[in-house]
Amino acid sequence: MPSEPLEAEFASPPALSKDQEDEYRQLDMEGPLPLTTTLTNGSGPAHNLAELERAFTKEGINIVTFEKGKGEDPREWAKGKKWYVTCTAAFLCLAVALGSSIVTGDLAGPVETLHSTQEIINLTVTCFVIGFGIGPLFFAPLSEVVGRTPMYCVSMFFYFIFTLPSALAQNAATLVVARQIAGLAASAPMCNVGGSVADIWCVEERGVPMAVFSFTIFMGPCLGPVFGGWIAERAGWRWLYWVLFIFSGLCFVLTLFIPETLAPVILRRKAEKLRKETGDQSYQSLEELERRPLSETLKTALLRPIVMLLTEPIVIFMSFCALFITIPTCYPSHPRTLDLSFVYSLLDLLFFAFPIAFAEIRGFSGGMTGVTFISIMLGIGIAMLLIPYQESIYRKATVHGVYPEARLYPMMGGSIVLPIALFVFAFTGAYEWVHWIGPCVAGALFGFSMILIYISANSYIVDSYSAFAASAIAAKTLLRSEVGSAVPLFVNQMFHNMGFQWAGLLLALVATAIAPIPFIFFKYGEGIRRRSAKATQAIKRSSPVDNGEEFEEKMAQ
Repeated sequence: MPSEPLEAEFASPPALSKDQEDEYRQLDMEGPLPLTTTLTNGSGPAHNLAELERAFTKEGINIVTFEKGKGEDPREWAKGKKWYVTCTAAFLCLAVALGSSIVTGDLAGPVETLHSTQEIINLTVTCFVIGFGIGPLFFAPLSEVVGRTPMYCVSMFFYFIFTLPSALAQNAATLVVARQIAGLAASAPMCNVGGSVADIWCVEERGVPMAVFSFTIFMGPCLGPVFGGWIAERAGWRWLYWVLFIFSGLCFVLTLFIPETLAPVILRRKAEKLRKETGDQSYQSLEELERRPLSETLKTALLRPIVMLLTEPIVIFMSFCALFITIPTCYPSHPRTLDLSFVYSLLDLLFFAFPIAFAEIRGFSGGMTGVTFISIMLGIGIAMLLIPYQESIYRKATVHGVYPEARLYPMMGGSIVLPIALFVFAFTGAYEWVHWIGPCVAGALFGFSMILIYISANSYIVDSYSAFAASAIAAKTLLRSEVGSAVPLFVNQMFHNMGFQWAGLLLALVATAIAPIPFIFFKYGEGIRRRSAKATQAIKRSSPVDNGEEFEEKMAQ
């Protein structure tokens, strides 16, 4: 699995050490360092990239690296060039996020125009989100071979082209199939943007760039209904797809001018150029020397996330929590939104439940119903402002040494706020005589809790599986997307047949039932990690000096 996961970059302080980040960046692989060289020369295992490079040099290989001061390293590029890459990648995120949710601005229109059923038209959302989970398993390893820029260009081209049939569709089959292909294509940018950020910005410089990504990633899905409601109301449902077609086309044009940022690809090209110019075949990059066959890379990318999803309790339960967040809020968003299956499903659900609460029950127009999603955005914005306090709490908790469970404090708070938000939504959204501000308050509380849970849970997963972070995140994304994609197929029936209040109450009770999960992992997570071959073995220290006795005592337990 390539690239530093985008989830790792939202963690503050950084979830990955400098050595781990360098390994992701230069070797584009996860897990322990390769031992090819050290096993052949008998010098013992390499513990970092410097040792691996020295081992190859002793064998007479000229390791090709970036020359400082010459602008070869993307991190030495001019600010303008870096910001072009950053803003373009952010636009790609926004195009994908809007693609998943803007169509919810009018799902009834295609039913009437194409003489279909609501369930079949809802598949346009389901199929798009299915692509989010499946696509990265294939596209992530392919980017190791061809680089980020070709993946951006090709994927956005297909996303652009296959949005056109949706705008012109004369039957439901065309609409659904085109959305499925567009969803698969849209997943490619999402599994590479995190790497693009890490490629060009050092950890100390990522504050403002990550703020830009935060807006597009977290706010983008909610902007879809805001824009989509007015577009559909004034111009009709087809213009939802025309607007998306135009915007994705603009993004495709921008990708044509993105320079390659993936270090292994840049160094591989430099090594090939040196071999051609000098005739000396000893010029090699580390990635060339340790590159695995594409078949093996694909096998690992496909199987390791599934294995971790079935065998690692932290991945299983954290992914399930994320799943719930997406159910009650909106239509499906992208893979970097809350990344916890229950939470992710709640967000998707709200995309359908809000129109029931405001359009059906209160008689709001489509445009005004979309405006109510601003309440969720307000909650998200407030939570984002509190991230610096999360950093402060983490530093106090890890004064004697870092350990993954210190990441769970925000999630514990979010798990308390989430049921409250859903109880308020259930008992205010169901009745016309209750002021519209009631469900909007619930939306704000939901957005607030969603961000706390999302960032904290993702940071905990990355910290717990730092050597296999990309696979752990891929497992979470797979479960989140596939389960979240089912929400459009049952949410309308659920709220209409059970009754709005009782359907909302059911969600609130489920949220209450899973609220203890972060508290359980805070207390028992260390013991669970000790039983895993892939998890980090970091422990919570009670004193600044650890002579090993505390670790041995805990291991004995």
